Order: sequence, then structure tokens, then C-alpha cells
Amino acid sequence: HVRPVESGGGPVQAGGSLRLSCEAPGYYYTMNCMAWFRQIPGQEREGVASINVDSGDTYYTDSAKGRFTISQDNAENMVYLQMNNLKPEDTAMYYCAAAVGECLAIDWASKSPYQSWGQGTQVSVSS
Repeated sequence: HVRPVESGGGPVQAGGSLRLSCEAPGYYYTMNCMAWFRQIPGQEREGVASINVDSGDTYYTDSAKGRFTISQDNAENMVYLQMNNLKPEDTAMYYCAAAVGECLAIDWASKSPYQSWGQGTQVSVSS
């Protein structure tokens, strides 16, 4: 396939956990940065977490720090987002994105570096 494929979303109660999975594109070996974004209708898509494929270095948005963990399984071309202690404000469509360039602190959370996007998986957190 030519774009990431997300799975693992669904309804969950506040305080619960979900693990999102992203099957990376077939040309994963050319990608150096994988990331998770989320979007609420009517709002901008925001970066949640990213990981450099080679180094494993990670970046997180402030609201995700301490609760979310991004990880990868390079042998399986998979990227994961473990989300714990979920809050209603985490409700959004979550997207996996891939970039040829490395994740950089200056712009990993911007949409512009990413060449490939998945269709998204919905996460709904109820209070």
C-alpha cells in the first residue's frame, strides 16, 4: 500500500487506555520520521507525537507528555501510539503520517514535512 493504515481507535471512558497502530507505507525504508496527528472537526490538525525511524528519538506535544508513548517495530513496519489516562479532550480523529526527512524539534508538529497520510482512526473518550 502507498499510504499509512491506522487502526485501534474506538470509544473509551475517561481514564482508560487505547493503543493505536499504524501500518507504514510499503516504502517504509525510505521514511525517516513517523508521526501521529489528531484533528477535531473545525480545528487544525495538530501533532501529537513523532519518532525518528533510525535513532528512535521521540517528540511529544505538551498534552501528550506523560500519558502517550510512540513506539515502532521496524521489522514489521509498524508504529504505535499507546495512550493512557485518556481525557474527553483527547477525542479526535487520529492520523498517522510519514516523512522522508527526519523529525526535527522545530517542525515535527507541522503538517508540511509529511508526504504521506493515512485515512485516520476515530478516538472517542466519554466522561
